[in-house]
Amino acid sequence: MAHTDDAAAVQLLASPAKAAGDKRPRRNMYAFACATLASMTTILVGYNLALMSGAQLFIREDLGLSDAQIEVLAGSINVFMLASILAAGWAADTLGRRGTLVLANVSLMAGALAMALGGSFPALMLARCVTSVGSGFSIVVTSVYNAEISPASMRGFLSSFLDMFISVGLLLSYVSNYAFAGLPVHLGWRVMYAAGVLPPVLLAAGVLAMPESPRWLVMRGRHAEARAVLVRTSDTPAEADLRLEEIKQQAVIKEPQASDDGGGGNSSVWKELLVRPSASVRRILICVVGVHFFQQASGIDAIVLYSPLVFRKAGMSSNKAVLGATVGVGVFKMCFVLVAALFSDRLGRRPLLLASTAGVAASMASLGTALCVGAASSSPASVAATVASVLAFMAAFSVGFGPLAGTYSAEIMPLRLRAQGASLGMAVNRLTCALVSMTFISLADAITMPGCFFLYAGVAAAACAFVYARMPETRGRSLEDMDELFAK
Repeated sequence: MAHTDDAAAVQLLASPAKAAGDKRPRRNMYAFACATLASMTTILVGYNLALMSGAQLFIREDLGLSDAQIEVLAGSINVFMLASILAAGWAADTLGRRGTLVLANVSLMAGALAMALGGSFPALMLARCVTSVGSGFSIVVTSVYNAEISPASMRGFLSSFLDMFISVGLLLSYVSNYAFAGLPVHLGWRVMYAAGVLPPVLLAAGVLAMPESPRWLVMRGRHAEARAVLVRTSDTPAEADLRLEEIKQQAVIKEPQASDDGGGGNSSVWKELLVRPSASVRRILICVVGVHFFQQASGIDAIVLYSPLVFRKAGMSSNKAVLGATVGVGVFKMCFVLVAALFSDRLGRRPLLLASTAGVAASMASLGTALCVGAASSSPASVAATVASVLAFMAAFSVGFGPLAGTYSAEIMPLRLRAQGASLGMAVNRLTCALVSMTFISLADAITMPGCFFLYAGVAAAACAFVYARMPETRGRSLEDMDELFAK
């Protein structure tokens, strides 16, 4: 983005406080506003990812798609996202965090329109590919931006906005499934996707109203603009100056990175991450890759995308009942993400992650047991137990594992590696998500649906052990202090 655009945005949002007594809340509200604007794009990501949950019931009937085609259509977006996720680090460092989010909104708008107009399996696959570009850029850059804009005292809360707004999108998609289920089969699912065409235009305008990340500005040598943002996002002016000095020390700006193309710098970053990592970077990388792998391998997308199939397996018959139950799942996710947002800075990341992974393991085992009982003798009690287990899983996942995986991985990466490190972690996340979402129906046929959930319970138990053994607490530490934490 142009220097003048950044300066205008800083002036627009960073008007000085009128009284000394209201400086702290206004600064915190400023950081809150920046993180909110950045995160709102991920509402569309959640909407597009989860909308297939109910839309597949009508797409299957309208276009005559097979189970295998539905499975690929539902999960393929995660495979397509790999390219944009891996490119997001380069884009965020070249175009800026803000410019990349604008580009993400353009892609999400085009993808929603293409889905609404699609008339065949290949056309829908192409539309999912277009949507994946905006989804990949959005989830990587939002996590990086929120971590970089936040003061240490609010970073857990503001960084959890990524999963919080994805959860809003997920809930809206379930409501959309339910609201439009009564329309004619050939029209209902198209209206569901068409509802996502206009919001990206409005969100792109909102993104242009927020300032650039101060850390990106420092990497570009624009220290005055960076300080203007830091003054508004720090608890005191002294903290702003300290953060600026720490960022300058961490921003090792090599000549290739400072050049217009940025290609050499990007290559050296990947080498430092994957070829010649230091001991602390290696430990950080293990945490980033591990937490993203376990988050998805514990089966979240099996619930998000296939909960209608799970509820039907338990004994529900009508589409209205099934889709109504999925709305409840979305409400539970939204409520418990708020719990994580409120307590991650008070209790810390580690206790919430430990409680969350243990809860996910227990609720997945409970779900598998409920489905086994229901298969033997379907009854209202077994249906209720299945729904309760799904809701318990969503609560446990959302209180820690969901929002804090991105928060933790974004905040522990050194500044010079942050954008690419976040891309790598999210690539592992989406690849694992694709594996789960594109194999669930086939896996359920092979080992039964209860067997799938017992498998996911075992993965979640392993995740709990991983968090306990490998992931130290980061609450209250500055981003520039993470090297020292992981050097031990």
